[in-house]
Amino acid sequence: MIELDGVNKWYGNYHALSDVTGSVTNGEVLVVCGPSGSGKSTLIRTINRLEPIQRGTIRIGGEDIYKQGKDINALRAGIGFVFQQFNLFPHLSVRQNITLSPVKVGGMSRAQADELADALLAKVGLAHKADAMPANLSGGQQQRVAIARALAQRPPVILFDEPTSALDPEMVGEVLSVMKQLAQDGMTMMVVTHEMGFARDVADCIWFMDEGKIVERARPDKFFTSPEHPRAQKFLSDILRPHSVSSH
Repeated sequence: MIELDGVNKWYGNYHALSDVTGSVTNGEVLVVCGPSGSGKSTLIRTINRLEPIQRGTIRIGGEDIYKQGKDINALRAGIGFVFQQFNLFPHLSVRQNITLSPVKVGGMSRAQADELADALLAKVGLAHKADAMPANLSGGQQQRVAIARALAQRPPVILFDEPTSALDPEMVGEVLSVMKQLAQDGMTMMVVTHEMGFARDVADCIWFMDEGKIVERARPDKFFTSPEHPRAQKFLSDILRPHSVSSH
């Protein structure tokens, strides 16, 4: 579904992504983790061209997304993307946020789009909030609306860029449980996250990044019990230290 081949990205002299190669198969949940500044968010943002790459190829469903003449808007419409900061339109109701793209980009009728929005809101547990404005929702609710909006395009894949990092701790669970449900429904997902419980329970595969490279890729059971790369070992021992028991 997603293929990365020798992907490189620089910001000036800073080599943000270095020869990243890997693939995500249909129906797979891939979690990308690693220390801050390791290139995780940059990587996921190159997959819908929010960040350009300087070298390498990225294919989605077999198609090179950087090839000349590729329609960026159509590409983005076909890939669900859930941001750290929700990015809902503040002047539109919850339902309007979800129907905007299916109507404008997808050519769906207003009635069909409304029906779709209501079904998706029910799926994320917010059927009663269709007419609410984003400002009147909690962060967790806004992020669940953002997930419904991403699903409205019926995308083959959804990218999540640290979807819970802007949330208060008590709201993280409600968003992760919606994501877990999507995974159970067979959605192809690429998730950049610090939520290691989610990674352990839901991921099919984990990529651990450091300094712009994937330094370890493993199944969760292997990654959490016997990581091979010293950076991954340190990362896990830092976040799984006993002192964190009280705060998690």
